[in-house]
Amino acid sequence: MAQIIETVDVDVPVTTAYDQWTQFESFPQFLEEVESITQKDDTHTHWKVKVGGAEREFDAVITEQHPDERVAWTSTGGDTEHAGVVTFHKLSDTQTRVTVQIDWEPEGLLEKAGALVGAGKHAVKKDLDNFKEFIEKRGTETGAWRGDVQA
Repeated sequence: MAQIIETVDVDVPVTTAYDQWTQFESFPQFLEEVESITQKDDTHTHWKVKVGGAEREFDAVITEQHPDERVAWTSTGGDTEHAGVVTFHKLSDTQTRVTVQIDWEPEGLLEKAGALVGAGKHAVKKDLDNFKEFIEKRGTETGAWRGDVQA
């Protein structure tokens, strides 16, 4: 099992950063390897990703969600096994720290080699930087879901 932890500070209020993160179908706009995400209901999503040229699909379920604090998920089938949490920390009225932790099981030789050299960590850092650019340029979220999901 590999673990990735990355952080980025964004120049938007915590509510704006959190609300954007609940808009899963917008992820392909800033997550490089994500082709599409379909929101099935409040807690279930279907992902299509391309990792190292290989297309993968999986379902994920939100296992815990608290507005302006955290979103946790786990994969529930498909081509990749992983779980993660993203947390939101108010630094000021206009700045938020976003931290992502992902635990994943590298599949196949390419992903295992990539995990050894930190390729996943670099991809997550780049995605967080892309999220920062996306949300700061917009200045506002594309939507919001303020529901609470208990662990």
